[in-house]
Amino acid sequence: MFIDVPGGRLAYDSAGEGPLVVCLPGLGDTREAYRLLRPLLVEAGYRVVTMDLRGHGESSAGWDDYSQAAVGRDIVALLEALDAPGAVLLGNSYPGGAIVRAATDAPERVAGIVPIDGFIRAIPLNAALRALVRLIAASQRLWSLYYKVAHPTAKPADLAAHRARLVAMLRDRKRHEAMRAMLLNRGPDAEHVLSEVRCPALVLMGAEEPDFPDPAAEARTQASLLRGQAVVIDGAGHYPMSDHPERTAAALLPFLKNVF
Repeated sequence: MFIDVPGGRLAYDSAGEGPLVVCLPGLGDTREAYRLLRPLLVEAGYRVVTMDLRGHGESSAGWDDYSQAAVGRDIVALLEALDAPGAVLLGNSYPGGAIVRAATDAPERVAGIVPIDGFIRAIPLNAALRALVRLIAASQRLWSLYYKVAHPTAKPADLAAHRARLVAMLRDRKRHEAMRAMLLNRGPDAEHVLSEVRCPALVLMGAEEPDFPDPAAEARTQASLLRGQAVVIDGAGHYPMSDHPERTAAALLPFLKNVF
């Protein structure tokens, strides 16, 4: 399914019935990032909508803005198209900030937010890490290698096939540029609106997260800024929903029950 918004078209899927949970994958990924978590949420009685980011997957390419604020507007457009009165938003990695923006832009449509290993505030990088980020942004092969490493303890059976699909997607110049633009955005524009979030928030973080020096401390800091709660998922890396979907669901479902 698709919705048209200013600047392009966004692709999404819908499964199940019940209260609405909208899931956003990380940069360089597709909505199939939630392929293992989605059935667990549907079985628990939720409608799960997964959407490709602008410039990714089946969404159109060639956008002029890849900021978290722009992705947040896409989320609001999707909620309006679905006529959703109150949804819980899940955002992995870069869209962690986008769901914050959506929650402040359209509070009447957002019942709760769940950043998953999300970038919702600027994290200083030393010179070596900045160089590594630039290398990953320039190479589909290095991105694929990072994606593998970011599943440190429990690699899904289909991980190799999923990584191959991501590499094929990023061979398209415009889609690679979308990923690169997001990856090199070192100043999340959600940070200055964190104090405006009024809905419940749950911060999920993999204990083996490779992008933060101290994942548990980062989760606590984010939860404090959002006046929410934090759960650190043992064994999980940057993609808890695919390397430990059962543990992710176990952390998420009590939050959903309380929100809805």
